[in-house]
Amino acid sequence: MKILLVGVGGVGEAIAVLSANRPWLEKMVLADYNKSRAEEVQARLKDREKFPVEWVDAGKQELIEELARKHKVDLIMNSCDPVYNMPIFNAAYSVGVNYMDMAMSLSTPHPTDPFHQPGVKLGDEQFARHDDWVKKGILALVGLGVEPGMADVFARYAQDHLFDEIEEIGIRDGANLEVKGYEFAPNFSIWTTIEECLNPPVIWEKDKGWYTTAPFSEPEVFEFPEGIGPVECVNVEHEEVLLIPRWVKCKRVTFKYGLGDQFINVLKTLKILGLDNKEPIQVKGVQVAPRDVVAACLPDPAHLGPLMSGKTSAGTWVKGLKDGKQRQVYLYQVADNAECMQKFGVQAVVAQTGFNPVIGFELLATGKWKGAGVLGPEAFDPIPFMDRMADYGFPWGMKEIV
Repeated sequence: MKILLVGVGGVGEAIAVLSANRPWLEKMVLADYNKSRAEEVQARLKDREKFPVEWVDAGKQELIEELARKHKVDLIMNSCDPVYNMPIFNAAYSVGVNYMDMAMSLSTPHPTDPFHQPGVKLGDEQFARHDDWVKKGILALVGLGVEPGMADVFARYAQDHLFDEIEEIGIRDGANLEVKGYEFAPNFSIWTTIEECLNPPVIWEKDKGWYTTAPFSEPEVFEFPEGIGPVECVNVEHEEVLLIPRWVKCKRVTFKYGLGDQFINVLKTLKILGLDNKEPIQVKGVQVAPRDVVAACLPDPAHLGPLMSGKTSAGTWVKGLKDGKQRQVYLYQVADNAECMQKFGVQAVVAQTGFNPVIGFELLATGKWKGAGVLGPEAFDPIPFMDRMADYGFPWGMKEIV
């Protein structure tokens, strides 16, 4: 398989490292606006010819198309912030190759009632093109990171193998990670973090459909496995709530994130000051987006690994009935930062995100997963994916909740 990887930040690096020695990979083009960053990642890889470096502006569809044709790729992998989703998505469609991303097209809050009604939902722009992709016979596999992605695979597995009837599916993400030397240092893209945490969270219920609530609402304490322990989680906008109900039969879907009071207060302050704004403003004759300024002021998550310690848990809590009895389980993957740094040379959060599309590459390359149109991870058999997780260094676990 020949892959054009657009975006070589922390997760892009993890994708390249985890793909490097796999027999199904013929070529992976490392394309980034910061060419020196792509070259830094290339230098880590033994077979550098297998990982050519290219400069690209991910906002320019024509440049992405040009690289896809130049390298005759089979798939374009979007490893950029989701603001660039549509140019990359449209480039793949135009060239006629498969596409994959880890976060879907952006939402727009309801203009008059944002905390009760959704406006444009996550992924709406991509799902509207489903029939076009079907007609071309090509696949856009959207939302195949860790959350969304692995968590959605777990939801499908729960439906197929663990429950007769599902009442609720709740994605629950928590960690005890610390970054030495920083009072505030997000371990993932701050651009994406602001987007998902300050937008109105979406909830899905069978009788009501999709509706929204206030950011950071419905706090609950969730007990995470493998020593992480209890973490307070709150509602956050996330793709799983838009994906899971399309393929998994259940009565309710939520997403809750363990952010912590300090993190939430910083995000609220950014909102109050308007520093969450992604639209450019004029500053001393220069057009600049406030959110980009915030991102530039913070440390790059790709280089935080040596300063991080602790574990992060991503997973899917499911409540329902099995053989007439109530059952609750938490299907999860826990990544330890020390282990990720030792094995892969990348920090836990980006490693835990990056291994999922790599398994997706293998399943598409070997024909274990196949399809056409705009599809989420839930549309496919979960077993081949979960069978490969341990082989890639990220075994899954399951905890019965009594």
